[in-house]
Amino acid sequence: MRRSLIFTFVVVFVACSSVAQDNWYPSQWGAGDQRGAANRITPAKVLEAKNLITRGQTYQMGRVYEAAMPVFGTRHYSLRIPKMFGPNGTNDMYYHDEIVSAELGQVGTQFDGLGHVGIGDVFYNGNRERDFAKAEGLTKLGVENVGALATRGVLIDVAAAKGQAMLAGGYEITRADIEGALKRQNTAIRSGDAVFIHTGWGALWVKDNAGYTANAPGIGIGAAQYLVEREVVLVGADTWAVEVVPNPDASLAFPVHQLFLPRNGIYIFENLATEDLARDGAYEFAFFFAPLRLKGASGSPGNPLAIR
Repeated sequence: MRRSLIFTFVVVFVACSSVAQDNWYPSQWGAGDQRGAANRITPAKVLEAKNLITRGQTYQMGRVYEAAMPVFGTRHYSLRIPKMFGPNGTNDMYYHDEIVSAELGQVGTQFDGLGHVGIGDVFYNGNRERDFAKAEGLTKLGVENVGALATRGVLIDVAAAKGQAMLAGGYEITRADIEGALKRQNTAIRSGDAVFIHTGWGALWVKDNAGYTANAPGIGIGAAQYLVEREVVLVGADTWAVEVVPNPDASLAFPVHQLFLPRNGIYIFENLATEDLARDGAYEFAFFFAPLRLKGASGSPGNPLAIR
C-alpha cells in the first residue's frame, strides 16, 4: 500500500511538472508587457552595435515592393497613381500621390509582430484573440508597441557552410548546421542579437515566384530552440517563412512561428535580402529597423539596414 501511494505521488508530481513547464505566460517582462524580446535591447546593446561600424558600409536588407513579387496565399499588393493634381499657385506646381492596397504588414519584406500568430486563440503574454483582435485593429500587441530596434546583427551563412549556393526547398536547418556555420565564420551569438539566416533562396525572388513559394529551406524546431536559448531578439531569413516548409512533421503548421512569437516574444523577419551580406562575408554588423507605427497592425513593411 505504501509503495502504491509513493508511485501515485511520483506520477502526479511528474504530470504537474510537465504542465508547469508549459506555462509560457506571463512573460519574463511582466503580465502587461507588449514588446517581448525587444526589451533585451538595452543602451549597452545599442552602443555595442555602434562599435561594429568601422567601414561605413551600408546594406539594404529590404526587397522592392512591387506587383511582381511573390506573396503568400491570397494576399495581394497593388499600387496606383491617381491623375496628377494641380496646378497650384502661380508657380504652376503639380504633384502625384499613390494608393496602396495590400495586407501591408504581411507582404514583401515583412516584420511579424507579436499579434500575428497564436497558439489556438492565445497570443503573446496570454492575450486571447477575443479580447484584443478587433476589425479596426489589435487593441494589444499592435506593431506600434515594438519601438526602434538598434542592436548587433549576426548573419549565419548556412548555404556556404554546406558548400551550396542555395539550400534545397524543404531542407531543415538543424542546430548542428547553425553551430557549424558559426564555427566556420568564427562568430558567436549573444543575448539581444538579431540573427539572420542566409539560405540562397532569395535568388528565386521575382525570377521564379512559384518555386519560391512552393516550399523553402529553413530552421526546424531544434535550431529555433537553440536560438531561443541564446536570447535573441529576432530571427530573419531570405525565405518567406524563416522556418522550414513543409515541416518534416506533416501534422504541424508553422510551429517555429509559435515558439518564437507567442511563447518567447521573439520577432520574425521574412523575405529579406541577405545575398550582399553573404557575398561580402559581413557576419557581424549594426542592425537598425523601426517598424512603421501602424496602430493595431500585426506586422510592418520596411527596409532594415545593416551597417558595418
